[in-house]
Amino acid sequence: MPRESYQEQLEAMQEDVLYMSEVVIDRLRLALEAMEQKDGEAAKEIIAGDDEINDLYLDLEQDCIDLLALQQPVAGDLRLIASSFKIITDLERVGDLAVNLGEYTLDSQQDMFPEVDINAIGDHTLDMLEDAMGAYEARDPESCYDIAERDEDLDGLCAEASQTVVRDLIETELDPDDSDEQVEALMQDVSRMLLTVRDLERVGDHAVNIAARTLYMVENDEELIY
Repeated sequence: MPRESYQEQLEAMQEDVLYMSEVVIDRLRLALEAMEQKDGEAAKEIIAGDDEINDLYLDLEQDCIDLLALQQPVAGDLRLIASSFKIITDLERVGDLAVNLGEYTLDSQQDMFPEVDINAIGDHTLDMLEDAMGAYEARDPESCYDIAERDEDLDGLCAEASQTVVRDLIETELDPDDSDEQVEALMQDVSRMLLTVRDLERVGDHAVNIAARTLYMVENDEELIY
């Protein structure tokens, strides 16, 4: 295959990775909005849209395999393909987490924990994910380090939110007249809130993974991977 065609394939692969990231980030943003607005229809659309993300992932996975098998890339090209393969895996998992948020929206029973600012946590994760993909596109190693540092702030926000939920649960006085079903609904809502916080923290972890693979791709530096 002509070298020009090979370079075009590499560029097309990168463009497709960026397109997949746009789809995933949009789904995550919509999932957060659906949760805030208690929009069940939007939540159902997010859940149904997961097939599109899975298809994008499988197509890109095959593109990466074909480039590795047919072109036998070395040095920078090999790192580009290997890192892109890892990055689309992280993006696919973020898509799954967006589906989780949609399911939590559909299953929620009542308004709880107004002092927990899920929107602030969600905005933080979105910014990290967008910036991680921006670093991949621009091949910007400095941004990779910045994203890794910001993950500590996200971890702090998530830990504080989880502690608030647990504290409020401990302090909640149940009405003796509450039925078993009411108590069960309360516990399920507590569980969903904790899972929401956990899943958003995981989005941040995936953003760091993307930054780590980008740093490796650009500078052959494995520092953030471990």
